[in-house]
Amino acid sequence: MKSQSASLILRRNLCYIVLIILTILSLFPFFILIINSTRSHNQIQLGFSVLPGVSFIDNFKTLITNDNIPVMRGLVNSVYVSAMSAVLTTYFSCMTAYGIYMYRFKGRQFSFRFILLVMMVPAQVSAAGFLKLLTRLGMMDKLVSLYIPAIAAPVVFFYLYQAMESTLPYSIVEAARVDGCNEFRTFNEVAIPMMKPSIAVQAIFAFVSSWNNYFTPALVISTKTKKTVPILIAELRSADYQKFNMGTVYMQIFLSIVPLMIVYLFLSRSIIAGVTAGGVKE
Repeated sequence: MKSQSASLILRRNLCYIVLIILTILSLFPFFILIINSTRSHNQIQLGFSVLPGVSFIDNFKTLITNDNIPVMRGLVNSVYVSAMSAVLTTYFSCMTAYGIYMYRFKGRQFSFRFILLVMMVPAQVSAAGFLKLLTRLGMMDKLVSLYIPAIAAPVVFFYLYQAMESTLPYSIVEAARVDGCNEFRTFNEVAIPMMKPSIAVQAIFAFVSSWNNYFTPALVISTKTKKTVPILIAELRSADYQKFNMGTVYMQIFLSIVPLMIVYLFLSRSIIAGVTAGGVKE
């Protein structure tokens, strides 16, 4: 009995050690990013250091006073586009999944398989047609063209459809219908609250994906005040040698991850609450 207890303690301690090592490895790049954002360009060129510098304020002032790269405006644009993308992606994907999951109609299986087929097509393949469509609609160089396409998100649909199969019983929806609740109200007040943890997960993924998206904004946006963070980071890194400053580059990258951390911390409460609350079974 004692040997089994000792073996269990040993395995548990080994798990803790492995988890601690993995945590350190995961956080190490962020640590380097924060340290380098406090150092000057010359200090960064000298090599790695675990001690912070004293140039954090200088790097921040240099960054926000750069007239060629409107960093704060870019942050606002990225937050707006990413938030709208997350809302539209999760809501309409959940509505599509709800319609295919709850209703038995002719062509249901075809619709499901067609959406999965679209999921396999990369965005780069349809880029030329997408730009042609935006040109005809007069939506080039507009932020709305960056988040309206998020309505159609096959990957999010597939995940939420799978989640509905395990967390949304038919009996709950049928009970709401018997009580006189219409379909739209049933979806908003019954289905969405039960899907809240899954929606929160996909909202995080959608926000991060839109925030890191460089391909589409680079094709669509040309006005300086409408550019998003990834484009501004690329422009700052591609500056000529005399104006290149690694300290401001690290500062801009540091500022770009702050909204992501805030969004994750805010939505993680919904994820944890959903897991601890448990699920409803038929």
